[in-house]
Amino acid sequence: MIPGGGQPDMQQLLQQAQKMQQDLASAQEELARTEVDGQAGGGLVKATVTGSGELRGLVIDPKAVDPEDTETLADLIVAAVQAANENAQALQQQKLGPLAQGLGGGSGIPGLPF
Repeated sequence: MIPGGGQPDMQQLLQQAQKMQQDLASAQEELARTEVDGQAGGGLVKATVTGSGELRGLVIDPKAVDPEDTETLADLIVAAVQAANENAQALQQQKLGPLAQGLGGGSGIPGLPF
């Protein structure tokens, strides 16, 4: 035992770690519920993903559908999903970044994309 009350400091550290863990779990739940959009082709294709990156919706304007050129439509879909995922990552950074810094800078924390 450390003289001068080393034990209460350890207890305080454990409480802080538990609070950060609860805050992180809460932020991750919020991300899973929050939806963000991405689009391509000037809005011809729109994708909706959750803040955690799960694809939830895809809207394709009929003007984007050309039976002779399905390759372009596929490219627009991929681009819209990528744009939505980039927006989701930005949201993750915004919500989880401060929490990760509180846990020692964020690098090397499993499950965090930064």
